[in-house]
Amino acid sequence: MHAAVRGGLLLALGLASFAAAAVTGQWHIDSRYSHADFGVRLFWLHTVRGRFEQVEGTVEPRAGGNAVVNAQIAVNSLAMDSTRLRQWVLGEEFFDAARHPVLRFVSAPVPGNVLDAGGVLDGQLTLRGITRPMRFVLLPARCTADACTIQAHGQLRRSEFGMNAHHAVLSDRVELALSIALERSPD
Repeated sequence: MHAAVRGGLLLALGLASFAAAAVTGQWHIDSRYSHADFGVRLFWLHTVRGRFEQVEGTVEPRAGGNAVVNAQIAVNSLAMDSTRLRQWVLGEEFFDAARHPVLRFVSAPVPGNVLDAGGVLDGQLTLRGITRPMRFVLLPARCTADACTIQAHGQLRRSEFGMNAHHAVLSDRVELALSIALERSPD
């Protein structure tokens, strides 16, 4: 349901930090300071929100000054205000965490300057075993020589990932927001 949003966020985050700091060496997502948030409208009056707190992955350099983001989100790391709502969202109608415990985003090669200045990050998001194109908008990165903080936004349609339940009360559109902390991997 909303986990797809989280997966995309992770990828966008990793890509931005890599380009800003350098095009050499591998970077990893620091899961202690990274998270992926989602929001979906309920009855078009209230927004149901959740946060994935376990985001992992890498940003790897490629030829020509490009980088590829490879991020994973543990579906069971979902935090929500209501325990009952969390259990429902992790169930078969939405994330189906028992059969699909990980969300994954793999970006297309992206130029390093997009990470510095902001821009578009395209890739493939896999949620519930279904892979679809995903686009994130990256904000300009805040980087030092060894660390970056990336912010990204995107949206998806939950029905494209097999989450078709409750369309009368729950919006198909899911808003995503990522905050990703990157660190340079030791050589």
